[in-house]
Amino acid sequence: MSPTPSTIQEYDRAAPSPEQTETATFALGCFWGPDARFGALEGVVRTRVGYAGGTKADPTYHDLGEHSEAFQVDYDPEQRSFKSLLDLAFRSHDHTRQPSSIQYQNIVFASTAEQADAIASYLDARGLTREGIATRVEQLSRFHPAEDYHQKHSLRGRQSLLNTVEQAGYDDADIRESPAAAKLNGYAAGNDLPEGHDLGTSANRTVH
Repeated sequence: MSPTPSTIQEYDRAAPSPEQTETATFALGCFWGPDARFGALEGVVRTRVGYAGGTKADPTYHDLGEHSEAFQVDYDPEQRSFKSLLDLAFRSHDHTRQPSSIQYQNIVFASTAEQADAIASYLDARGLTREGIATRVEQLSRFHPAEDYHQKHSLRGRQSLLNTVEQAGYDDADIRESPAAAKLNGYAAGNDLPEGHDLGTSANRTVH
């Protein structure tokens, strides 16, 4: 069994709406890998990659200014907490080191007062401080979505899957914001999908 256009459409219709989700933003090096890894998680509804952390008004991949590659995770707070995403973000990099390239810096962003408090509590529970770690902890001022060819990069590398998504009538903006595309992107990158969210890929698990 493989994903079908109708399976993708039905999955997205049943997914929580943007108004029912909250958003977390992180920068953890090249954004392709984290976008797929987080997108495969239970309770994560949508993902997108982009640029954040700098001041340039209109960054592009070839002209980032002081921005870093970042990604956003829209999650259902009834299924997954910000703290769990934060924990995965910290386990995904070495907080004692920071890449010299600004493009690939590690940054944990807070977009609300609640997220800022959660980050402070997370660090305090581990005997860490913002000043004592190399990872940057910052208030999110703006997130700039990356170019379409960066969105769901692993999915775009699997032509058969991409064809199915396009047959569902999805354009580039739809692919960026599609819950089904987030899961299929995670699958295409080799991540396991949660039960009930595999969109028919489970029979093809050994095929990469």
